[in-house]
Amino acid sequence: MMDHREVFREEAYELLAELETSLLELEEAPDNMEIIGRVFRAMHTIKGSGAMFGFDNIAKFTHEVETIFDLVRNGRMSVTKELINQTLASRDQIKAMLDASSSGGQADLQRGEEIISSLRRLVPGDCASGGQEAEKQAVIKKEEVTGEAGVDEAVTYRIRFKPEQAIFSHGTNPLLLLNELRELGDCSITAQMDAIPMLQDYNPELCYAYWDIVLTTKRDMNSIRDVFIFVEDDCELKIEVIDKDSEPREETGVKKLGEILVERGDVSQADISRMLTLQKKIGELLVDTGVVNRGRVEAALMEQQHVREVREKRQSSETATSIRVPSERLDSLVNLVGELVTVQAHLTQTASGKNDPGLTAIAEEVERLTEALRDNTMSLRMLQIGTTFSKFRRLVRDLSSELGKEIEMITEGAETELDKTVIEKLNDPLVHLIRNCIDHGIENPEERETAGKQRCGTIHLSAVHSGASVLINIRDDGKGLDAGALRQKGIEKGLISPDQEMTEREIFSLILLPGFSTAKKVSNISGRGVGMDVVKRAIDGLRGTIAITSQKGIGTTISLKLPLTLAIIEGLLVTIGDEYFVFPLSSVEECVELTQEDVSKAHGRHLANLRGQIIPYIRLREQFAVSGRAPFIEQIVIIGLDGQRVGFVVDNVIGEHQTVIKNLGRIYKDIDGISGATILGDGDVALILDIPRLVRMKEEEEALTTS
Repeated sequence: MMDHREVFREEAYELLAELETSLLELEEAPDNMEIIGRVFRAMHTIKGSGAMFGFDNIAKFTHEVETIFDLVRNGRMSVTKELINQTLASRDQIKAMLDASSSGGQADLQRGEEIISSLRRLVPGDCASGGQEAEKQAVIKKEEVTGEAGVDEAVTYRIRFKPEQAIFSHGTNPLLLLNELRELGDCSITAQMDAIPMLQDYNPELCYAYWDIVLTTKRDMNSIRDVFIFVEDDCELKIEVIDKDSEPREETGVKKLGEILVERGDVSQADISRMLTLQKKIGELLVDTGVVNRGRVEAALMEQQHVREVREKRQSSETATSIRVPSERLDSLVNLVGELVTVQAHLTQTASGKNDPGLTAIAEEVERLTEALRDNTMSLRMLQIGTTFSKFRRLVRDLSSELGKEIEMITEGAETELDKTVIEKLNDPLVHLIRNCIDHGIENPEERETAGKQRCGTIHLSAVHSGASVLINIRDDGKGLDAGALRQKGIEKGLISPDQEMTEREIFSLILLPGFSTAKKVSNISGRGVGMDVVKRAIDGLRGTIAITSQKGIGTTISLKLPLTLAIIEGLLVTIGDEYFVFPLSSVEECVELTQEDVSKAHGRHLANLRGQIIPYIRLREQFAVSGRAPFIEQIVIIGLDGQRVGFVVDNVIGEHQTVIKNLGRIYKDIDGISGATILGDGDVALILDIPRLVRMKEEEEALTTS
């Protein structure tokens, strides 16, 4: 039972995320019946599953909200901003109840009662009995909204409910669903037992029965489907209208037995015809009697077979299966694949030293299979970033309302995939960036009108793949950054000196420094100068980069470049003395030689002339105090960083290396310039370089020497 409760929690969190997204969409399109249906079904599923798995408080609360919202679905109540506000608050309350159930705490029940009272006050009619009114109205027809039957017309439905045999393992009791159907009207139920096996093959944990139901009710078909809504994926469900009050009746009034069996699908019309007449097939009869020639009959049979095959193929392609796997198992699988990559590198290195063609062939085959397994395993952890993007619509809505601003968020590239670990760690930085856009970037509606802009501001959030990285842009059409004001603020806070020369890009980067804020007063949103610093540290921790461009009066764009995964990367293996180091290959542009002659021409300055372009470089031998003498011809690894090019001087470049990233221990985790380590095929350890941090360290060092 506890396992089932965990499954419910997991599914409920997904439904709550879907509910929030649907409510925000409904606010923009309040008459969209499809969205209204999604909202109702999400609440109905949470209510039904909650009651089934013992979450009675959640089921009771959700039932109240669902009852109120059913009026909207039935066209008895319109969607308003206040209704959306209270339904979103209900969603938050359900989430709080779920959180409390997992932690053993208690949700704020008083808050839940306040939400229900607020919802009932929105119901048309007698406000004091809003909940009772809603219960009564729930059975009223949808009228012109859907055109389906209601209280003015009784309809008879034929229902076949055939649950999957394993439905008991999901915690579902089919009899409860049948009892719920009985509450809708005059109901006749027949249990079908033909699938029950012999006693020796019988499994008491499986459901072999299925049911045929005939229901006469004044409720519409959606109300019947709602009974099965939280098991619709675990059963075969067929609902047909077989009789209406408004339909004209023949004198006999009742269909023949054969017709009913054919309609139910229990027998075919051919079976009925054969039993009744015991004559030839209709095609043969038509040919024999000369009504039609054989060629035309064969063409009709060919068409029938063709359509059947096409439909079977379509059904096969549309049938998708998926399984729910705990993230811990995926993490364990990735770790095992990482170990396999290391062993494969060892095998390849051993085979190259043995000069044995057979062993070399085996090593190459293992390498091919390992790479395929690595790629497939990594793809299992990839999630669409849209799951994160959708969360920010609520943030924009609530925060803009709090600040009295009108802001619309537009997303693009939601289907872009990233490793789940990257997405999880990306959430907080994006929250800070979007809050900054709302608070500092977008102006008040009056200010925007004065500036000749539309009252409603826009935040554009986009993602796109770029090689082994993902580019995420957060762009607003606000007032932009004032380079002069930022520079003055930096001087006031002692972050830069008055005579320090800086490019516009460097001035914009000041907002990423700890303690830097342009807010005139501290609020619960901003002003303490820690938000953008958090962003910078988080992006650095993801081995990503951040760039800021802005145009005063036009807007600001913040660009994040992030690796697709944090587990296994392609690296460039280099040596300095006897030590091994790895550059993330995604940031490497090229490698060039550095001779003693080149060093002499630079007169001691760490500058290299690369095809007419002057590129500064850092000597990693000096940076990491590696002993020994450098070779006569060294190598410069050219790195692209934030639109600039920087060189790193090493002794030798070995080549590409499939790098399994291992975290450093607690003792070494704070070493500047190193982001992790990897194990080589011969067991040696290579350190993975933190390129952005190395560049910043050098800049800080030079700033100290010049001050």
